Amino acid sequence: MKPKLEVSGLSYSYHSLEGETLALSNISFTAENGEFLAVVGPSGCGKSTLLSLLCGLLIPDEGRILIDGVPKDESEVNIGYMLQRDHLFEWRTIMGNAELGLEIQNKRNSSSREKLHHMLHTYGLGSFENARPSELSGGMRQRAALVRTLALEPDLLLLDEPFSALDYQTRLSVCDDISTIIKSTHKTAILITHDLSEAISVADRVIVLTKRPGRIKAVVPTSFGSENIRPLDRRNMPEFSIFFNQVWKELQNHD
Repeated sequence: MKPKLEVSGLSYSYHSLEGETLALSNISFTAENGEFLAVVGPSGCGKSTLLSLLCGLLIPDEGRILIDGVPKDESEVNIGYMLQRDHLFEWRTIMGNAELGLEIQNKRNSSSREKLHHMLHTYGLGSFENARPSELSGGMRQRAALVRTLALEPDLLLLDEPFSALDYQTRLSVCDDISTIIKSTHKTAILITHDLSEAISVADRVIVLTKRPGRIKAVVPTSFGSENIRPLDRRNMPEFSIFFNQVWKELQNHD
């Protein structure tokens, strides 16, 4: 079976009047169907640039991106993208925000609304369908943003530090909540984060990038014996500190 995502020899440079800046160099990795990857690295190493390349916002200078064995430009696979902030519109209800993508793609109908209604109830937002975003906590807003993303039934989810705007306690809870939801849907996901503990608690593998230009320094598998262990529970397991030290060592070793 082909991997859900295959990245081979990916490189990208930013251009300005001052010259060319190589952001990513020779990035190669795969993500299997249903796998959850996390990408960590120093600030400015190209983590967000990588997501922009994967979703098509940027065109690589070199390399290729295959989804289900098909070049990304030819693939019909839906890609979902969660940003650092939820970007919910205050003038729309939670249901109205959740169905925004469907509305833009002319896919809103009675069937899709019924599915959304079910999702909102499943993820603890059923009684807030007619509420405004300002009436929800930060964690609930992020859940609403996730429902909006999942409504389009993406096969690949890209998560660009979606918990970074939350306070630490809320961040732990929401990360645990949302990553568990994503895994229950068997979506392939790639998380960008600066938080090593967060990466290890949610990911099946952690990709470590070097400082700019970003190259893959190491790939650390994070096996906890069962894929059904929640992120908060992972943090309390003896394997957690072992994986943390592995990733930290790779980040500190600049050779």
